[in-house]
Amino acid sequence: MTDQYAQTREDNRSAGTPAVRWEEPPEGPVLVFLDQTRLPAEEVELVCTDASALVEAIRSLAVRGAPLLGIAGAYGVALAAARGFDVDEAARSLVGARPTAVNLSVGVRRAQSAYQAALARTGDARQAASAALAAARQMHQEDARASARMAGHGLALLDELQPGGGHRILTHCNTGALMSGGEGTAFAVALAAHRAGRLRRLWVDETRPLFQGARLTAYEAARTGMPYTLLTDNAAGSLFAAGEVDAVLIGADRIAADGSVANKVGSYPLAVLARYHHVPFIVVAPVTTVDPDTPNGAAIEIEQRPGYEVTEVVAPQVPVTGAGGGVPVAPLGTQAYNPAFDVTPPELVTAIVTEEGTVSPVTAGALADLCARSRQAVAE
Repeated sequence: MTDQYAQTREDNRSAGTPAVRWEEPPEGPVLVFLDQTRLPAEEVELVCTDASALVEAIRSLAVRGAPLLGIAGAYGVALAAARGFDVDEAARSLVGARPTAVNLSVGVRRAQSAYQAALARTGDARQAASAALAAARQMHQEDARASARMAGHGLALLDELQPGGGHRILTHCNTGALMSGGEGTAFAVALAAHRAGRLRRLWVDETRPLFQGARLTAYEAARTGMPYTLLTDNAAGSLFAAGEVDAVLIGADRIAADGSVANKVGSYPLAVLARYHHVPFIVVAPVTTVDPDTPNGAAIEIEQRPGYEVTEVVAPQVPVTGAGGGVPVAPLGTQAYNPAFDVTPPELVTAIVTEEGTVSPVTAGALADLCARSRQAVAE
């Protein structure tokens, strides 16, 4: 049985509604998400009672962002276990919800392994469900700590590249608390610079076709009091030409073993612009985003989204008439090319900042060493 509903949480507006939380009302455990498709018009929460509801939320982008998808995947397995559903079936459906973001499968497999190990050890499904939930909660906490460490490493790198502060940072898509267990990845670095009094301007790409920058990053920047300016994606070149960008900071959905970075479509053109204008292009992502099993950028599966996301504009509280639920901006029957991500080759990446440190220059060997250090730290 799938039950999915929404409720407005007015009482959370002042403190900020969390991106995800686990709750256990009398009728059974649920997973609660802030519906990111409704922002910035309203903060509405989406409540999922099973994995299929969570899969739908992930595919609709109500739940999005690589680290948060990993956390959501782990909680989704725990939810299936706690409610007595087929855990392996839930895991399969969750992993397939969005193919490019490797964190989703990492989170699912981690909770699934905890469940299977506990079940084999005790034979008790309830204890196994508790083990899956503990794994999800631990992953949630680890991501929050990783976010804080990435922010520190990223700010140190910015200060090294541009001593004295006054950083003017260009970012793409959304990389803040809305997609993380903490304060985010690239956005967390900019926020750390702001708190230290060293952020001069955050340039926010609108991020077509779904406006994650305009709707989500601007929303987060406004809430934190950061100095920010929104621009259309195709205005970035003029900013570079005018010398108004000191660094580009983005997140990542998957980093291949050779250092190729898959991120929200539009990232690769920024890398090309940054290289031409001698501006650092920095990727901020947790170590879990590095996928040693994906050898290079060509091996990364790129999710293709529906064409109506390009031929229509969807905005909260706007009357809709299009087939996809939006306002048509192209003639009926127009075909659209709509990859969700593009891939930036390692030679265009100045540095990859993780919770375990910074990799620069970006090479397969350096990434392998980073992952080895991370595994050793976990083992200890």
